[in-house]
Amino acid sequence: MGIGRRVADKKDKNFSELPEETNTNSKSKKNRRRQKTSPVQKLYKTCKEVFASGGTGIVPPPQDIEKLRSVLDAITPEDVGLEPDMPYFRTNGTQRFPRITYLHIFECPNFSMGIFCLPPSGVIPLHNHPGMTVFSKLLFGTMHIKSYDWVVDLPPRTPTSLEPPEIQSSEVRLAKVKVDADFTAPCSPSILYPADGGNMHCFTAVTACAVLDVLGPPYSDPDGRHCTYYLNYPFSNFSASVDGICIAEEENKSYEWLQEREKPENLEVVGTMYGGPEIVEG
Repeated sequence: MGIGRRVADKKDKNFSELPEETNTNSKSKKNRRRQKTSPVQKLYKTCKEVFASGGTGIVPPPQDIEKLRSVLDAITPEDVGLEPDMPYFRTNGTQRFPRITYLHIFECPNFSMGIFCLPPSGVIPLHNHPGMTVFSKLLFGTMHIKSYDWVVDLPPRTPTSLEPPEIQSSEVRLAKVKVDADFTAPCSPSILYPADGGNMHCFTAVTACAVLDVLGPPYSDPDGRHCTYYLNYPFSNFSASVDGICIAEEENKSYEWLQEREKPENLEVVGTMYGGPEIVEG
């Protein structure tokens, strides 16, 4: 989601202390082979294959999408070393807005893997994923997801003086609501694409929950993949007739206006060590 970054060097601190003996090296190789069979190692390997030719706006072929979805779907909280009673999932009485924890697993130019840990009422605000294909797996808990896609062929518009003053600061753009529902684990991973599937979304923790995210490619300011946050407004807040938009009244709730905003001041995401099985790169 662009708000999690590498927080620790995962190099084995004990590696340099191992005696250089044949049997020790043999054990080390066996350990690495065991690690490669872990679900997280399998996810890493699959991501590496699926996003090998990736780039901004490049969507993997359907068979690769399904392969990665299947691998992700099989991962459990135990596979990544998580339990619901961990401190990440507790609220602090002194905090008005629950703190979110990000566990960085892996990142390279082609893809990233990480886990967001949300206490009850924790919120990841509405944001986009420009040029990315994103897989999200709810590991445990109940989460409300609301997602949108832009209405194609309709450019941004400037609010008129007839509309509320608090929304006249910048342009707005019409988006269609794709998902607006609660999801409880276990459930299938969600997949969004650069131009459809709910590219802009907001997560709200109904209960303590964890979500494993795979982004291909990851956010990158130099490559123009910026994380943009949005405010959302009901369709009725704007005079759609100005743009000649005709939407049946019963469908109004399926459309909302989105307006870019600065990163919310109440969003606090802290990075910490990922404690699950180590990724063996290669």
